[in-house]
Amino acid sequence: MGPPPGLAPLLLVLQGCWASMSAQDRATPAVTTEDLSSTEPAPAILGPSLSPRTPGAPRTPEASRTPESSASGPRPTPVTDVAALCVCDLSPAQCDVNCCCDPDCSSMDFSVFSACSVPVVMGDSQFCTQKAAIYSLNFKANPPERVFKLIDQINPSIFCIRITNYKPALSFINPEVPDENNFDRLMKTTTGFTLNAESDVSFSTKLDAPSTTKYEYGAQLQTSNDSSAPFLRLPSPLMSSLCADDNPAAFLVNQAVTCTRRMDLEQCEEIEALSMARYSSPTILRVPNSGKKVFITIQSIVIQSLNKTLTPLEHTDVLWPTLVGSGQEKICIHVVLEVKYSLTYTEKGEIMKAAVSFLLGTVSSAVIPLQQKFEIHFTQQGTKPVPLSGNPGYVVGLPVAAGFQPQKGSGIIQTTNRYGQLTILRSSAEQDCLAVEGTRTPVLFGYNMQSGCKLRLVARKVKDLLKGQGFPDYVAPFGNSQAQDALDWVPVQFATLSSNVKDSCQLPVALVIEVKWTKYGSLLNPQARIVNVTANLISSSFPETSAGNERTVLISTAVTFAAVSAPAEAGFRARPAINARLPFNFFFPFA
Repeated sequence: MGPPPGLAPLLLVLQGCWASMSAQDRATPAVTTEDLSSTEPAPAILGPSLSPRTPGAPRTPEASRTPESSASGPRPTPVTDVAALCVCDLSPAQCDVNCCCDPDCSSMDFSVFSACSVPVVMGDSQFCTQKAAIYSLNFKANPPERVFKLIDQINPSIFCIRITNYKPALSFINPEVPDENNFDRLMKTTTGFTLNAESDVSFSTKLDAPSTTKYEYGAQLQTSNDSSAPFLRLPSPLMSSLCADDNPAAFLVNQAVTCTRRMDLEQCEEIEALSMARYSSPTILRVPNSGKKVFITIQSIVIQSLNKTLTPLEHTDVLWPTLVGSGQEKICIHVVLEVKYSLTYTEKGEIMKAAVSFLLGTVSSAVIPLQQKFEIHFTQQGTKPVPLSGNPGYVVGLPVAAGFQPQKGSGIIQTTNRYGQLTILRSSAEQDCLAVEGTRTPVLFGYNMQSGCKLRLVARKVKDLLKGQGFPDYVAPFGNSQAQDALDWVPVQFATLSSNVKDSCQLPVALVIEVKWTKYGSLLNPQARIVNVTANLISSSFPETSAGNERTVLISTAVTFAAVSAPAEAGFRARPAINARLPFNFFFPFA
């Protein structure tokens, strides 16, 4: 009577599993103890390996393998021989400290070792079973001995790899090195740009890409003048200081670069990069891939002579480089030295206006190679560009930003003069306060200053003289704080200090401003942040004088900056709590 259907395959699988388990039982761990001063290899059991073996290190002969039968075929030969691998052997022909597998170390070296820096060497920890080389030291022996074990490491996880039948996954694929034969083929596999002999850089566009109805941050500004140059170009230095004319301008990316241009003075009229038309003729598309055009308007032209004298021109006509002179005294006039683009955009990502300002100069052979400067700035429609005192933290030497809040809940109002927002008295040679009334010194971040003058006691508003016109109510915490974020601004704490003396005249004599700041943000790049501002108006007592008498009093203003940063401590995120549950029948039918 034949076996039931399906029994023969089951017996075959069980027989294969029994053969595999028998092979593992016979491969018992080998423990060897060897004299470290000896160069004889220690016998141990290990499967075949494709890795080379450094002479003098522990070696094990190849053990007989029992072929395993499976649906996917026999297991591939291991690529890494853990017994022949020494990951801490970093110095050739030298003994690495605490490296027990280093063949260059002798018993004298191991006598000063504290422990093995790499006690266990193994392959991929995701395998269910794998070979592991274990190293240790025996300091009781004389000379010291090294103990080497080669064992079968068991992975207790139920999600482990039993058999790997994809041989290429056991090693890294050697990348193909570009050369003169395969360079063109490799470049075709890349995306975003291609290189050819006709153009240095040509940007490739996808035909199936959806049409974009607005510019996004970092998008290249498209033009419609020349199909060979479909983007607004802003020369900049790349690998060297020389100008590269193919650098595209990006939306909302403010740039200010300086580069060097080599030129032949005799051919200055033929060099396109020296002409105004090169930078004013492109027509920018209002939105990408559209027919709406924005023409670049020439805003101003300034002429610089050989002695650095600047002369603004009343007209904005395009001027061309011209070679003048004769013999060795030739010069080239109307050469572009600086180009400044100013683009206005809307919240919808559309370019509304484009303007350019030029600085043209006179070039002689003494200033070659020529230095050129290119800038581009973006301004949102309906707003005006405001200079910043930092981004975001304050920069030492720039004025402290301050303003008023007319009513609670409204934004901060700032004066257009950034050097007149928070000020103190300005000293003069005459030391007369009334002579310099209205002239103030700006408070610069990080600069402790003190100034004063003499005041004759007459019917004057000494308090207003000390505070100046428009003393602010709030100070910006950062150098780039926005006026509409009123809740983030730091209020100025104003206090009056006076002495209680009877039958005396209380007269303000000093205004002391104290600014407390701290370091904010990352330890690698801390930013200066103002956290508190206190203005103390100090009054002094003076005896009353009869009518017609005058008294001269010295008044002063001062500002001090105090760092109140707490000691920085590195912070680490807590380990995430994993709340994972297995299905109730996950171990069915074993449990």
